[in-house]
Amino acid sequence: MNISDLLKPDAVFASLKVRSKKQLLQDLSARAAQISGIDERKIFETLTERERLGSTGVGSGIAVPHGRMPDIKTIVGVFARLETAIDYDAVDKQPVDLVFMLLAPDDAGADHLKALARVSRLMRNQATCEKLRAATKAEALYAILTEPTASARAA
Repeated sequence: MNISDLLKPDAVFASLKVRSKKQLLQDLSARAAQISGIDERKIFETLTERERLGSTGVGSGIAVPHGRMPDIKTIVGVFARLETAIDYDAVDKQPVDLVFMLLAPDDAGADHLKALARVSRLMRNQATCEKLRAATKAEALYAILTEPTASARAA
């Protein structure tokens, strides 16, 4: 599974302006709704329900909010680089500035877990994260996220 299978160029945002975790999840839900055609409110409820189980802030300034939904047909990813890091209740208590959201069909099972693992491996790569933080354009972010060398290192 490649990142390009999960993430399309129009689902990458270079300088998101949000001030809170709730505002971030609302913004990502609105953007995912435009991309997927799924109801924005349902996406937001799915993400917040998952956050109640435990923060998806995985540390080092990274969050991977995710959830399963009955209405969605394929796994959909949205990536955002935040203009200013926000408090996200991350496991390491550090503010978050890189966010990779995943939505999967209810019946995705193993594919959902594979997608989460793939994104986690990519985002744990320090060199990749440094490049993402330095990039200012969505096109550059997408290229970094989908470049073969990042995929090879993260595999």
